[in-house]
Formats: sequence, C-alpha cells, structure tokens
Amino acid sequence: MRTGIATVCLSGTLKEKMQACAIAGFDGIEIFEQDLVTSPLTPEDVRKMAADLGLTLDLYQPFRDFDSVSEDLLAANLRRAEAKFKLMARLGMDTILVCSNVASASIDSDDLRVEQLGKLAALAVDHGVKVAYEALAWGKYVNDYEHAHKLVEAVDHPNLGTCLDSFHILSRNWDTTPIQAFNPEKIFFVQVADAPKLSMDVLSWSRHYRVFPGEGQFELAKFMGHVVRAGYTGPVSLEIFNDVFRQSDVERTAVDAMRSLIWLEEQSAKWLEAASDSGVGGGAGGTATGGTQAPGRRRYPMELATLPQVTEPAGYNFAEVRAADTKGLETVLGQLGFEFNGRHRTKAVQLWSMGHARVIVNETAHLEGDTSAEDASPAIAALGFDVDSPVIASARAQQLKAPAVPRKSQANEEVFQGFAAPDSTEVFLCQGTSDGTAAWTREFGEGLEKPAAGPSAVIDHVNLAQPWQHFDEAVLFYTSALALEPQPFAEVPSPTGLIRSQVMATGDRAVRLVLNLAPLNQQRKTYQEHIAFAVDDLVATARDCKARGLEFLQIPANYYEDLDARFGLAPDFLATLKDLNLLYDRDADGEFLHFYTATVGSVFFEMVERRGAYDGYGAPNAPVRHAVQYDHLQHR
Repeated sequence: MRTGIATVCLSGTLKEKMQACAIAGFDGIEIFEQDLVTSPLTPEDVRKMAADLGLTLDLYQPFRDFDSVSEDLLAANLRRAEAKFKLMARLGMDTILVCSNVASASIDSDDLRVEQLGKLAALAVDHGVKVAYEALAWGKYVNDYEHAHKLVEAVDHPNLGTCLDSFHILSRNWDTTPIQAFNPEKIFFVQVADAPKLSMDVLSWSRHYRVFPGEGQFELAKFMGHVVRAGYTGPVSLEIFNDVFRQSDVERTAVDAMRSLIWLEEQSAKWLEAASDSGVGGGAGGTATGGTQAPGRRRYPMELATLPQVTEPAGYNFAEVRAADTKGLETVLGQLGFEFNGRHRTKAVQLWSMGHARVIVNETAHLEGDTSAEDASPAIAALGFDVDSPVIASARAQQLKAPAVPRKSQANEEVFQGFAAPDSTEVFLCQGTSDGTAAWTREFGEGLEKPAAGPSAVIDHVNLAQPWQHFDEAVLFYTSALALEPQPFAEVPSPTGLIRSQVMATGDRAVRLVLNLAPLNQQRKTYQEHIAFAVDDLVATARDCKARGLEFLQIPANYYEDLDARFGLAPDFLATLKDLNLLYDRDADGEFLHFYTATVGSVFFEMVERRGAYDGYGAPNAPVRHAVQYDHLQHR
C-alpha cells in the first residue's frame, strides 16, 4: 500500500513538514495550497527537496467552488485552474483535488455540472493534469460520493476521476459497499481520516476533530476493504484537520500518522479476510486466486501488508516507580502489606510484592528521556505485561514505530523486550506463565520463584496521565501495539474541570489501563497517577493497613450520607466504610469497594475488591477523590 499524508495534518513550515514525513517513512505527500503560498521555497525548490527526501508529490489541493456556476464565473474559474495547472508543472505534480461547490449562489443542475467538469477535464489534458473530483459532506448540491462518481462517469473523460474521502463519506453514514463496483481507473485518489462520533454540524466536525485512523470511531477497515475490492492501486493518504495536531511536534505527529496507516493496512487485510470467510463476494476489481485458496477468497491489485500477530496480554507482570528518594514509597508499600524482597544484584532497584502483585522501586534520580520531569519525585516509570511471545510482540511494536528501550543485562539475567509509549512510560514484555510466577524475581535477594506470602493480590488497573497533545496518539498506540481495546470514554468532574478518562482493556479484563487527559497546566509526570491492587477481602486489608499506620485519603462525611441515601446500606456496614475511609459502588452486576492512599510525589495507590461481575472503576466516586486530592495539594 502506497502511503501519503497531506501537509495540512502537521505543524511547522512546508520544509519542516516534508522532512518529518520523510523521517516517518511516508511514500508521498499532498501539498496543501496554503503551505506552498506561505513558503519561501519556490515550486522548483519543493520539487527538488521532495526528490532528495524520496517523497512523491501526489496531490495538489484544494481547488474549491468550480462547478455549478454561471458562465462568467466559469470563465474566471477556468483561468484560475489553468494557473494552478502551470504551477503544478513546476512542482512536477499531475493530480489536483477539486471539491464540490458549497456556495449558496450555485446552480442546481447535473447537466450543467457535467458540462463544466468536462471543460475542466479538457483543459487539464493540455497540461498533463488529472482532476480528482470530491463530494464534500457539506456540498451545496453534491455531498454524496455516489453522486460525484455518477457525474464523473457522465463526463466520461480520461482526465477526470473521483477522490474518495472517508470523512466525507462516513460522517454522513453513507454505505461504502457501492465503492467496490467502481471502475478503478476512475478512482484517482483516496484520502482517509477517522473521527469521534459527535453531534455537531459536519463542517465544524471536519475542520477541528478529525483524527488519525484508529483514534476515532469510524469503520475505516470496511471502507478500505471496499476500496481495495474495487481494484484501486494509488496512494492511501491522510487528510486530518485537527487543532491539536497542528500545535504538536511535527516529527512526532508524523510518526503517529504513519503508525495509523500501518495499523489501518493490517485491519483492512483482516476485514477482507473475514468478509471472504463469511461468503461476502469481492468487487469487480478482484481476481480469484488458484490453488487451495478458500472459496470466495480473492487477491487484489493493492497488496496489504500485515504485522507479526500477537494475542492480548495475559496480565500485568509488574509496575515500576522511579524516584531519587524512595523512603516515602517504601513506607507506603510496607503499610499496604507488601513484602520487601531485596535489591537487585546488579541494578539500583528494589522488589516489593503481595501475592502476584509486584512493584519495582527504582532508585534513579530522574526518568531517562523525560525532559518534562522537573524533579525526581516518585512517578510511574514502567509497566510489565505477560505475553505469549515477547520477541514477536516487540517486533510488532517496533514496526509500529515504537522506540526500543533496552535494559542492560548481565549474564544469567532476564532480558526484557521493551519500548516507549507516547507518554514516555516504558513498556516491557515478559514471558507469561500459567501460574503467574516470574523467573526474573530470582535476581532479587534470596529469590522469589513463588509468590510472596501474605494476602492474595494482583494489579487490577493502572491509571496513567497523558499530555493533552498526545492523548489520541496513546489510544492508537496501546490499541495497535498491545491489542488493548478502547472502551467508551467518560468525563469525570474535578476542581480543575472535566477530566477525560479512556479505559483500554483486554477482553477478559486481565489488563485494565486507564488513560486520563492531564490538565493543560500540568505536565504528565507531575500529574497524579496510580496503581490499583485487587484483593479478596478489602475490609480486612484496610484494617491491617490502618494498624500499620497507613495514611488513607480522608473521605468527607458528606459522602457517606449521600452513599446511604443512594444505596440504603446496612448501618454496621456503612459505619465500617466510614471508619476505614472506604468508598463503595454498586450496579446490576455486582459491588465495588476501594480506598486510596495519600499521594507520594505524583503517585498514589488504590486497593480494590470486586464482588460479583462488577466491571467498572467506581466512577461515581471519582469526583470525591479528585476534590480531596486537590484540597490536599492546595494546603501542603
């Protein structure tokens, strides 16, 4: 699959954008007109630079409001088009995007549109240009891709084709099945964009809220499957209008963009295979393969690459917290009931465990590579996941542009496969075992081939704060690299405003990862994050913690009055909750008990007990936690 991206997707100058696209590995780019107009580079400079960077110049865009106009305006539009055609010759480009007219003064006549598009195509012949006609979702009279395609077919000119843009199609909920019957020679260009499903006017939605594939809710794999079935072989190019992306680091955004196309290519291949297996036939562009190919299976002119296949993680292997001064962390872990298992024989790290829940305390001055960390206070630095094959999973992540973060290991020490997540958290892939043990624990103290004695516990979930400019990137990263599935996101009230919370999880909930959008005025590693541990009996655990002197997050009495009003709990049980600063929630599937510790640096811990099939996180209690933590922060 040939990959492309429109320069409008990125921040910076045209030169910076082109360099970033080359670094990210794109095959080609679309030149957005404003980027060229505002650049000091001449068209010849741009052409040479693209060649030097190994980039093709695939599309010049946009050319607006051409069709459905009066004769005098048509003459002006043709003069404008010819000027752009001459400019494209200097750039060495041969395809231009022409959008359907959005002007209210335009004329509603398909016959007129066919006549005028025909004149444009005839003019394009003289300059060696192909015209890709696109139906804008808010076009005045042409807002449906099938309508645009019918106009192209009616003109019947080799220099006029259609541009298929996933946003304009899927934002209007148009069925994409007809695409597979299109003549591929009439599909001149394909643009893709994802988006969250929002209730707003489609123009504003398009201009501000598009995201890269995998970061929204559109069925892009199905869209691309139908494009592939049609026999299209041209570029698949990103066109993303997003306020955040255009304020973010250009190289990082370009890498995120490339990752999204790699992911989309794989998902499209999977969709095609599943559709073939279900007996859904191919389109006109596909030719059947021979041999032992399954009935209905097709091979298409566009070849879609896939990645090393991995299953979702089986669970958390460990969580790591780094700090220059670890005394506060050691105290809290001991009060929670974790057992100190000694220091590593060659590294400045400690191991603490409770059942299968393991916490590594790294006695390091600062987070490597995290320039946002202003101090060395405790912060979550790494997560370990149990996977079937760490080597294969690591290879997949690296193909998805995840930077490797190897750790130095000496003889007879576990070699972890690792890479960095968008928020700088290090992700390590560990060899999963059926009994939940970890061989690397033998490198600490006397060795812990078996789980530590004490209460049964596992890591239930981890809550990570994400920088505002990389939140969508993180969702795609964990989806594509770790096979976690995004759940419906929530917005939680706090004293600093609404906090967007996105849960990523495995199907069996063995891994639950919560991504919170950090406030704009707080960097990721200074905003509070936490690790939650699940136990069988939270009341007994809380009493033990209290006896050991644990500082609980103090829950206001008003909360318990409201709790009683909502659930009508037994007086003794309510008194126990209040005495131990426990929070409670209940739904149709079960009950949830939990408590929080005070914060150490930017880290705090949560202990939870899930009763029945409760699958949430105590969302009604989140505003209470945020308010209490905010109050503590203001008064310390």
